[in-house]
Amino acid sequence: MKIYIGSDHAGFEMKAALIDGLRAKDYVVEDCGAHLYDPDDDYPAIIKNTMKRLLVDVKDEADSRGIIIGASGQGEAIVANRFKGVRCAVYYGAPRGPQTDSSGHDLNMLESSRAHNDANVLSLAARFMTPEEALRAVELWIKTPYSAEDRHTRRIWQIDSA
Repeated sequence: MKIYIGSDHAGFEMKAALIDGLRAKDYVVEDCGAHLYDPDDDYPAIIKNTMKRLLVDVKDEADSRGIIIGASGQGEAIVANRFKGVRCAVYYGAPRGPQTDSSGHDLNMLESSRAHNDANVLSLAARFMTPEEALRAVELWIKTPYSAEDRHTRRIWQIDSA
């Protein structure tokens, strides 16, 4: 699996820590920028570049993923989700309490984004977690398989064909 990672200035340090941590665990990681810290850079260009590089790989049937990082991760996810074939989820860090759905069933939003939505990009909120927390989250997200349940597959097809 290859991981494409990109961030603006707000996620620059976290990106470097994630690259080191993921490579130490034998993941192939491609740094898509920013390559120099610039407090005035704009995330849309960096995220667009990251998505374009990821989608070239995905087109070749590779099981690749994207990690994007910003202050809140919201703007980055908005840019990423404009690309056909990208399903980007936002993660703010570990929940402060139990996560349950409306039926009372335990639910982990990070795992759910993979298992139910087959998210192939994760947008991290750098101002809401430490690099260590981010690495643990990314590892869990990467290792969580897609469930391939009919209802989820049907919904993903609907998203991707919109």
